[in-house]
Amino acid sequence: MFEGKSGKEMIEEIGDDHIFTSAKTPLREDAFDLSDDEKIKAIEGDVANMLQTLGMDLTDDSIKGTPRRVAKMFVKEIFGGLNPKRKPKPSTFDNNYKYGEMLVEKNITVYSTCEHHLLPIVGKAHVAYISNGNVIGLSKMNRIVDFYAKRPQVQERLTMQVVQELQQALGTEDVACVIDAKHLCVNSRGIRDVASSTVTSEFGGKFKNDSVKREFLDYIKMDTDFND
Repeated sequence: MFEGKSGKEMIEEIGDDHIFTSAKTPLREDAFDLSDDEKIKAIEGDVANMLQTLGMDLTDDSIKGTPRRVAKMFVKEIFGGLNPKRKPKPSTFDNNYKYGEMLVEKNITVYSTCEHHLLPIVGKAHVAYISNGNVIGLSKMNRIVDFYAKRPQVQERLTMQVVQELQQALGTEDVACVIDAKHLCVNSRGIRDVASSTVTSEFGGKFKNDSVKREFLDYIKMDTDFND
């Protein structure tokens, strides 16, 4: 694929083609040596330098606070899922009522950030599992999606991480996730195709069976708009 290309050309192509290299988020071993406040201070200087390089006047009232706002947003909000201390505790319970069918949590809002261009990924996640004795609080499924979305991501990795986290929490392979999202690095730059979206899926255990997979996908298509 990259034969005859320089290292720089390979890096550019990986980013433009949205190729990901690992199911794990690529973090350094010293990723958390700095406190949040220390990271904010360092990033604030980096953002200020970027804006100055672009020619912006940082003495203007409108943008003089931008470097700190961006730094706090990166550390505390949109990349907050990098910090394992923010990982939600997946509260599970015994399935005392013996519910043995599929449970689907659909239309979970996804706000993430493409790790190749640092532009938004916006969409919906649909998550399902079949209990083998444990159940998980419904809101925890949303929180798990949100935690892994709040980091520089590629959609394939996000989909896999959600499934792997729930499999570990529930003690079962029978977990599935489908994500349908728009990538602003495709919609607003490059090809600038505003209509396209990306769909990814990960099916574990029983969800690899065609009939179970079809049942899950049919649930996703159900009309659950209760506003009328």
